[in-house]
Amino acid sequence: MSMFSRLAPRLQEAIVARLGWSSLRPVQEQAGEALLAGANAVILAPTAGGKTEASMFPTISQMVESAPDGVGALYIAPIKALLNNQAERLGLYTDMVGLRRFVWHGDTDDSARRKFLKEPAELLMTTPESLEVMLVSQRVDEAKLFGDLRIVVIDEVHALAGSDRGAHLMSVLERIARLSRHDLQRVGLSATVGNPDAILDWLKGSSKRPGQVVDPPKPASRRQLLVVHRPELRLLSRDAARMAQGQKSLFFCQSRSITEKVAETMRRAGTTVFVHHSAVSKEDRLLAEETFHRGTGDGSGACIVCTSTLELGIDVGDLDRVLQADAPDTVSSFLQRMGRTGRRDGQAANTTFFCESSESVLQATALIELAKQGWVEAVPLQGRCWPVLIHQLLTMALAGGGIRQEEAWAHLSKVPDFAGTSREEFDRLIRWLLAEGGLREASGQLVIGPKAEKRFGRKNFMELFAVFTSPVSYTVVTAAGQPLGSLQQEFVDRLVEGVSSFLLGGRGWVVQRIQHDVRRVFVDPAPHGRQPTWGGYIPQFLGLEVCQKMRDILRSSAAFPYLDEQAAAVLEEKREAIKPLFQSGRDGIEVKDGELRWWTFAGGRINATLRYVLEGFADDWKITSDNFVVKLKGDGLSEQSFGRVIKNLEKSEVWNDQDYWEFIESSLPDYRLTKFQDLMPSAIRSEWIRAYLLDVAGASEFCSKVDR
Repeated sequence: MSMFSRLAPRLQEAIVARLGWSSLRPVQEQAGEALLAGANAVILAPTAGGKTEASMFPTISQMVESAPDGVGALYIAPIKALLNNQAERLGLYTDMVGLRRFVWHGDTDDSARRKFLKEPAELLMTTPESLEVMLVSQRVDEAKLFGDLRIVVIDEVHALAGSDRGAHLMSVLERIARLSRHDLQRVGLSATVGNPDAILDWLKGSSKRPGQVVDPPKPASRRQLLVVHRPELRLLSRDAARMAQGQKSLFFCQSRSITEKVAETMRRAGTTVFVHHSAVSKEDRLLAEETFHRGTGDGSGACIVCTSTLELGIDVGDLDRVLQADAPDTVSSFLQRMGRTGRRDGQAANTTFFCESSESVLQATALIELAKQGWVEAVPLQGRCWPVLIHQLLTMALAGGGIRQEEAWAHLSKVPDFAGTSREEFDRLIRWLLAEGGLREASGQLVIGPKAEKRFGRKNFMELFAVFTSPVSYTVVTAAGQPLGSLQQEFVDRLVEGVSSFLLGGRGWVVQRIQHDVRRVFVDPAPHGRQPTWGGYIPQFLGLEVCQKMRDILRSSAAFPYLDEQAAAVLEEKREAIKPLFQSGRDGIEVKDGELRWWTFAGGRINATLRYVLEGFADDWKITSDNFVVKLKGDGLSEQSFGRVIKNLEKSEVWNDQDYWEFIESSLPDYRLTKFQDLMPSAIRSEWIRAYLLDVAGASEFCSKVDR
């Protein structure tokens, strides 16, 4: 018996009559079997591979057969744009069987919300933050609304797992699970994730249901890949415009400033261009999405030049091409973006990388080769997410007149992202918050204290629920105060005054001074004729596996058929330049231009960790790092003396010396990583900063495997 035949007859008839489908895809058959059997599930399928229907058809079928009292199903998306994009599709699916769906997020009209609360729809589409606002709102009867909730479907689950927003969602779901009379069924949807079993374990929370990863074999598909090298952004954009002519394309760029420059050049070349990034107005973004989804009408084609805002599953219709300026940071992003194409019969999924630098040619090649091996990044999960734990304490203290400490622990201890926190640590945090005014006690209840009240209460109430703000950016200015652009804090964290350089606006700049209190980076132009090493101009931080693959490619003589003539030539130049570093057992160490360089190819966070560790060996060493190299300046540095230092790093004692790490921890800048930092005891604050800046386990393992 097929899964389709197990769906409610009314839904079967609607799928055939309204959608014109005669059968389901394998992922929909397998997912339906799992969900109808009551399992929690992670459903994997490529972009436009039918994941939404795989989760929603069995969900809708069960609500047709047994109508819920209130909301029966939640559909949660990480961004409002994805909710808006899916609203029409899910509205069709519910409407064709006599059910309703409602979209609730920050832009939803207040009168529509009141109508929904009076007569709830069976399917509620929302974001994690809006879901929590509903829980604490006095006008929402959450027990009545969610008392018969059966299932929650989380789209793009890989974008939430392992993050603060994911920890927040899991805590909110546990609060909702207590309201429902069912063991809440959890379903995650994703196109690319390297550790689906771990994601499933994280997703289940307190649920006792069995779990299943639904990942049917992918049919063999054609892929068209091309990596081209153009030494100037103007040339790159011009050639991209030619390729996009008469077709529907997405052109992904790694920053907003590059997006704008590429779009301007393509417009001058006669291409119809839309721009889509976080600084573009909502109206313009929706216009771009709608135009692509419906088609341009005259067959002339168009291109959306975008940042990662269109990487998630927002449907912009069938695409002919995906273009990429330089290369994304991860294999996951590459596959997610390429998956926008190849939907139509006979069409191959495709990506063309337009690389301005030789580093980008190498990075794009590494991503392609890792993808060909079937490797995708695992989502790193966490167990000590302190900012969200503190946030949840505050929201529970604010809702319903407060919460007892024992009740708070009973809830928070069920959240996977807090599982590494002991009861003793929790009680110690409560005592500190009571002493510092973050919380206060009233009639045995924890309620919000004066310090938190001043920051988050009353007129600032909504600030508490805008927990996860956009990444903090720093303005880059010249010594004369002229603004040049912005950098994300993650990049600024690794800059060293007087030493570090980076590329912004097509020019090289040297860091002179960083002011964290006003979030400014003061720079001077990089001197003419003095170009930094090839890794010094990339304002993105890569993982170990990608960097090691880049190293392997440089050390090999393999030819890659998807490189154009110019790209192949710059790769060979890079190989020739790097060859002396790995001869005669030197292990990538060179002394040049008055500094020692250790070419680790270990990735941004591991190299940042090595930088701080090495600073403990000599106070007068000036050390910088990027994805590929750790650079040192100072007296007494030589290949021989540094070789002895590396030998010390191979010893486990260095990595297990608590006093040494406390010394390193004390030297870390007190960066503003979360709005709840003022409500953290110093030990927790230091731990959180260390976890953000460093990868101690990764660096230790890397040093233990240094190829000598």
